[in-house]
Amino acid sequence: MGIIRVRDIRVHTNHGCMEEEGKIGSDYVVQVELKTDLSLSAQTDDLKDTVDYVDIHAIVKSEMKQRSKLLEVVVERIIERIMVEHSTVEEVTVEVAKINPPIGGDVGYVSVERKRIRSK
Repeated sequence: MGIIRVRDIRVHTNHGCMEEEGKIGSDYVVQVELKTDLSLSAQTDDLKDTVDYVDIHAIVKSEMKQRSKLLEVVVERIIERIMVEHSTVEEVTVEVAKINPPIGGDVGYVSVERKRIRSK
């Protein structure tokens, strides 16, 4: 077993419940952690034998482009795509953070994190 992390994926997009968020957008940072078997790729040195982090980045960027009111929905979409497109992933954790959220206070970010373990 091994862990692949793709950290600090930065995206500017338009999630949120307020109308202004849909027009102006906000900055987001996404963290992804995957647990998968890395024993074959460690032997073969071949990209086809592992989970390509370029593909994980592309999934995040694609799903972040689709507007949602709640970060929970965005996180779930990212997790679902990773699990469907990468059958070797046994566990995935995704966190999406909205930087400087419009909540009427001095807050650096708010985030939603979820984890899914593949059922056997």
